[in-house]
Amino acid sequence: MRTGKNPQVCITTTPRPTGLLKQIIADPATVVTRGSTFYNATNLSDKFLSLIRRKYEGTRLGRQELHAELLEDVEGALWKRSAIDALRVKLQDVPPLSRVVVAIDPNASSEDDSNECGIICAGLGINGHACVLDDVSGVMAPAEWASKAITLLRYRRGDRIIAERNNGGEMVENTLRMIDPNVPFRSVWASRGKVTRAEPVSALYEQGRVHHVGPFPRLEDQMCAFTIDFNRREMGYSPDRVDALVWALTELMIEGEERRLLIA
Repeated sequence: MRTGKNPQVCITTTPRPTGLLKQIIADPATVVTRGSTFYNATNLSDKFLSLIRRKYEGTRLGRQELHAELLEDVEGALWKRSAIDALRVKLQDVPPLSRVVVAIDPNASSEDDSNECGIICAGLGINGHACVLDDVSGVMAPAEWASKAITLLRYRRGDRIIAERNNGGEMVENTLRMIDPNVPFRSVWASRGKVTRAEPVSALYEQGRVHHVGPFPRLEDQMCAFTIDFNRREMGYSPDRVDALVWALTELMIEGEERRLLIA
């Protein structure tokens, strides 16, 4: 970019409304060309096109992923992208961690159009702030997400796996123990709705007490679209990454703090 008469860069990306992308688009020297997934329909299988239409057409996510629209934060969302960006840290800035957990929000099946299994790793620093370390969520069969969660727990030298038992009952624990019989595990019961569980975690971000270690685009997309009246059908997905994030931070900073106060 420092030589020649007219150096240029070609950037191809999903148009997520990040600060950097908006800055690039706003530059008068930038030429923007948008293309729908369906412009390439002749080179894609009918099965794939049918699947993505069924899953995303008519949804907000479909406007971004299929039709290349740059969508701003959703009005009334529990998280704002600017706030997440302001709290983002690099790995070398992470304080010593007193506790690390991996949280799982299991999916019911692993078909192509299934919901994702949310898998988030987070740690609590000795300064009382939490750091989101990993997002390895995706559509996976039970044995695959169990193996991935255990591998992540070992890699991060974590203390425990946390998982919701509403969806699947004892299936999550049994699946994990088939891979590692001694895996430290605690199940949690969702006695309240998604929004009610998420609001105290959103407040932690507002207090500046949660930091993302690097970017997590898909997780942050879900966070910045999660409102008090979130509708799965209209949005085109279930917020499984957000669910796992909420479970992890609840364990570390809300219920964990309550347990420490009771012991004290």
